[in-house]
Amino acid sequence: MITLEEIYQGLASEFQAQTGQSAGGSSELAVRFYAVAAQIYSLYVQAEWTRRQCFPQTAQGEDLDKHAKLRGLTRRNAIKANGTVRFYVGEARDTDTEVPKDTVCMTAGGVRFLTAAAGVIPAGEAYCEVPVIAAEAGAAGNVGQGAIVYMALPPLGVAACANPEALSNGQDQEGDEALRQRVLATFQRLANGANNAFYRQATMSFDGVAAVTVLPRNRGVGTVDVVPAAQGGIPSQELLNALQDHFNRVREIACDVKVLSPTVTAVDVSVKLWAREGWSFDAAAGAVRDRLEDWFNGERLGQPLPRAQLISLIYAVDGVANCQLVSPAADLPLSNVTLPVLGALTIENGAAPLPENSQEAEAAGGTAQSGGDGG
Repeated sequence: MITLEEIYQGLASEFQAQTGQSAGGSSELAVRFYAVAAQIYSLYVQAEWTRRQCFPQTAQGEDLDKHAKLRGLTRRNAIKANGTVRFYVGEARDTDTEVPKDTVCMTAGGVRFLTAAAGVIPAGEAYCEVPVIAAEAGAAGNVGQGAIVYMALPPLGVAACANPEALSNGQDQEGDEALRQRVLATFQRLANGANNAFYRQATMSFDGVAAVTVLPRNRGVGTVDVVPAAQGGIPSQELLNALQDHFNRVREIACDVKVLSPTVTAVDVSVKLWAREGWSFDAAAGAVRDRLEDWFNGERLGQPLPRAQLISLIYAVDGVANCQLVSPAADLPLSNVTLPVLGALTIENGAAPLPENSQEAEAAGGTAQSGGDGG
């Protein structure tokens, strides 16, 4: 696009060509030319912005939302993470201990969660489990196992809290690039109310859906099976029901549509880890655990799981000097309705204790640096 200086020079040159006089670098006329040039430049900027917003390939923000609406799409909203937290008493009590609804617990980083229902630690028991939901919507609520460690105001008799499993299903509001890809896909695969693209686009418009597999004629002619995955992995029954109700209203005549939960396959991961210099093994292992828990989400639906992908994922974690993937021992060629979820995760310290003999110690150090699949 033309610059402000180029516009000014054009005005000054034209003035000199028409009058034979120079505007001068600091004259009043030069100041006026700069003022006019600034206004013309602002029109160029506005025209360029308008050009970008006219096309879904370059539109942003609210204008991209308008392009999406023309294609029957809306931006997916942010969703709050959810899960379960255990509330502990210091020692077993003779009476029940109540955990009120909306009790606030949080991580060391200040991510807040509220109990979604009241809970009770029975007399003689050490803890109870209570469902919780993040105070704020977004992926920041997807915290790892054991990340919740504080209570803002502990209920009477409750000494501690912790989440036995990672919290999931938190999702940020859909960004421009993700929405843009969905909009452009409607031009590449036109939905006609009956084809694969119609069911795929309708499913992906629901908040919380991360991926979907559409199976036409899966149960014979006139049938369609829709298999969605949520951001956290397994879709809730509420999401499945909402999708089923939607397709019952919009499906084509004489078509039997069923919304099914994916087939879940737990993937046990065992890895030996060498921490980078300056990192403790526990810190590196914690970073790997968080990365794997984040990676095994609903977006993995129907995708094969090669060992090389896991090795690359682990090796790229900050703090990892080397790794050796023990299991899975082979690539997993998953079907298009299979959702891999993280099963048992074992992380071992690959650095062996230093032998007393210095030569043996040097040899062991060399082996630790070079061993493993992912160096």
